[in-house]
Order: sequence, then structure tokens, then C-alpha cells
Amino acid sequence: MEYLFTLNYLLPLEGCDPLQLVERLGAAGCTDVLVGTGLAGRLALEFSREAESAEAALLSALGDIKHIIPEARLVEASPDFVGLSEIAEIVGVSRQNMRKLMLGHADSFPLAIHEGSTSLWHLAEVLSWLDSKGGYPLKHPVIEVARVAQQVNAAKESKRIGPLSGELVALLG
Repeated sequence: MEYLFTLNYLLPLEGCDPLQLVERLGAAGCTDVLVGTGLAGRLALEFSREAESAEAALLSALGDIKHIIPEARLVEASPDFVGLSEIAEIVGVSRQNMRKLMLGHADSFPLAIHEGSTSLWHLAEVLSWLDSKGGYPLKHPVIEVARVAQQVNAAKESKRIGPLSGELVALLG
């Protein structure tokens, strides 16, 4: 099955010419990726990878990049963190419709991971919730990819922050 996802990386300020990186990716056989280099020191890699599962697709892409560009540091795997507009676009409804769903089901709609002028959710949680409600034509590979991207981001953050104390884990649970 084909899985679509993006890996965003931070590059060292010195010695990372974007054109050379694109050549290195191609030379290593990483031909299922579109490369974005719009921001200095950043690299966005949009994959369209064939694999037996979303987990296999993301892990193989992460491994390829670790091997090809070892100096790159993962910033985010996506799709994961999304606003209502992005969710609406993925589901194929208007933003207003998505907002009505969120407000109309405040007791069961997934909690935002950030609230403010722009609230953010984990895409996998919202898509799983919508899937359980029925009536929305969801592509299950999208849910699977979003779930794996969320796990990758959580693992990256827990590694960055370090182990949590048992008391903190209990309080957050």
C-alpha cells in the first residue's frame, strides 16, 4: 500500500547545501520523496512510500534519512498536529461543519493539545473519533499514518525531555 507523510528536519547551519542533499537522496535510491528547501536550515521531505504498513513506511524513511543525511535532526513527522481547517480538508467538509461537530460533541470530541487563537489536535485522535461516529468517508491509510506520525513525535519529545517521574506520569494519566 502507498503511504503519504512528511518528515521535517533541522539542518546544521554549515555544510548542508540543499542541492547536494537532493543529489545524495537520489543517489541513495530515495526517489519516492519531494524535497522542500524553502526555509534556510530546514528540509521538508514529502514521501509517497510503498510498504506493508504505515509503521514500516515511516520507519524505513526515517532510517533512509538517518543513513543519507546523518547530521539532520527530526523536527516533526506529519500528519499529526492539525487545526480545524486541516481536519476539515482531510475529511472533505467545511471548517464551519467541523467546528459545529466539535462544539456539538464537546463531551466526546478529542481534547486539543493546544488551545488558543489556533487550537491544535492530534489528527489520528480526531479521525478515529470521526470514524467511530460513521458517516464520513475516511481513508484508513490516513488514520494509520497519522497514528504512526503521532507515535514518532511522542517518542522524539520523550527522548528530548527525558524520562518522567512516576508521580508525573500518574498526574498526567
